[in-house]
Amino acid sequence: MAEITQKELDERVALLRKFRSHLEQQRNKFQEYLTVLEKQQDSITKENPENLIAHTELEQQVVKNIANLQKVIIPMSKMYKASVPMAHTNEDSDIRQIQNELNDLQTRVLKQNQINRDLLREHIESIRTQIQNFKNPYKNIKSVYAQPQRVASLVEVEA
Repeated sequence: MAEITQKELDERVALLRKFRSHLEQQRNKFQEYLTVLEKQQDSITKENPENLIAHTELEQQVVKNIANLQKVIIPMSKMYKASVPMAHTNEDSDIRQIQNELNDLQTRVLKQNQINRDLLREHIESIRTQIQNFKNPYKNIKSVYAQPQRVASLVEVEA
């Protein structure tokens, strides 16, 4: 194995720390997203449309942040893996642990997202059924305003 200079070692350590920092940020965002989804589920079950709208807007912001972080993490991950393999340090095992936590959080987020979609689908179907079963009490009653009336065609004006 070739010797590396102190400068190369410092660059690798800096890359490793930056990569770890971005992974931790992403983990926090996924945790925030999961919390939003859980609160969104409560809003769905309690049929609270105002809170549901607020949670949906917050969800969109969190997803956008996760996507932006992902744009940074993917190239950093490639740089990290491409660098000369270092000895398994504590930071290296920390990164693997964070990545495992991210995978677990992602699975939980997808599961919660599916639960919320199913709840919304059921709720929408229930509303559709209620609308279809709604009886119009005026359906067979003729309105006075609906009958054809003769209208004058000439108007006389006196001065």
